[in-house]
Amino acid sequence: MITLQLAFRSLVKNRLRAGLTVLGVVIGIAAVTTLVSVGQSAAEMIRGQFAAIGTNVIVVIPGTGERGGVRLGPLPTLSQADVDAIAAECPAVLATTPLVAALGQAIHGGTNWSPKEMFGVGVDYPTVRSWQVQRGGFFSERDVAGAEKVCVLGHTVAARLFQTADPVGAVVRIRNIPFRVIGVMERKGANIVGDDQDDILLMPYSTARKRLVGTGFKGVHAILVSARSVDSMHVAEREIRHLLADRHRIAPGQMADFQVQNTTEIAKALGVVTGVMTAMLASIAGISLLVGGVGIMNIMLVSVTERTREIGLRMALGATGGDILRQFLVEAVLLAAIGGAVGFALGVAGAAGLTLLINAYSSGADWPIVVSVPAGIAAIGFAAAVGVFFGWYPARRAARLDPIEALRYE
Repeated sequence: MITLQLAFRSLVKNRLRAGLTVLGVVIGIAAVTTLVSVGQSAAEMIRGQFAAIGTNVIVVIPGTGERGGVRLGPLPTLSQADVDAIAAECPAVLATTPLVAALGQAIHGGTNWSPKEMFGVGVDYPTVRSWQVQRGGFFSERDVAGAEKVCVLGHTVAARLFQTADPVGAVVRIRNIPFRVIGVMERKGANIVGDDQDDILLMPYSTARKRLVGTGFKGVHAILVSARSVDSMHVAEREIRHLLADRHRIAPGQMADFQVQNTTEIAKALGVVTGVMTAMLASIAGISLLVGGVGIMNIMLVSVTERTREIGLRMALGATGGDILRQFLVEAVLLAAIGGAVGFALGVAGAAGLTLLINAYSSGADWPIVVSVPAGIAAIGFAAAVGVFFGWYPARRAARLDPIEALRYE
């Protein structure tokens, strides 16, 4: 305790010099904390966006055709029978829904709006997307079977067409066809690329195919599948591939006329990229800690030279070399620890400020504010280690001074 008091008193006596000494450590800790926190914020945002797609979602889309080496685009190879077969014959699958894409302008009274997305879907769409109805309800199997002219609105579409009024029970016209609004989905927000997920209008897939797409189209544009759990994602994906290959008579080695995409794998890949970038930036920022450590060593060497007579006097009064070594080591560690604490506080503020700036100036961005406490603790611990490492030589040099020569030093 006495050694700590002496070290603290010595640092207070030279406040300006001590402050300039720890500046490198402060910058290093702040940079590490800020960059790691922002990196983890990006990772959280990515996980949240993929969770918004739905729980354990697998996407099945048509394959693409080629003619003369020219890619022709997606082929109409998926059908409602494929959707029903996946639901019935794949044990690892929890729920399925077809997607039938449509285009049109929704009109209510004197207000019109063109939803960014207009889909015909099945009754299990809320289950697959983990997206519940906020007001009203979703359509039923009876609505699908009868191709009823009913629809469910996303939050943005409801706000554009009805402002603050309740749209449930009202009628909107799409291509001059009246649709009765039976529900409004919960607000979901922007996706990972900034697109508004609430700018959507949903209807039974049979209605979309019959009323908007045309009777010439008998298939579905995509199939969304929800696996029973994260652990069963790969099993469900394998079951779907085998089932569709058998149904579409795809021979071994032949290119499939469909694609199965696992959103979890995409999220993991993006997470790996984010983690690597965070580690790289943190490593670059960590160089500042080494620079700060060199600064601590330099100032401690100057301090030893300035306090040579003091050291000699203390030794003459009975202080051992070990006492002198401990005092200078404690001073170095105290400098680094103070710099670490200040740097961590600045890093937290920097991470919060940078996240707010990203959200303010990036369209549709919704990054959560994440403070990486483990990174801060590790950085402070590293700063203390830097203090010990770079303070050892000056402390050892002070402890080896000859008391008589030190007292004679001018």
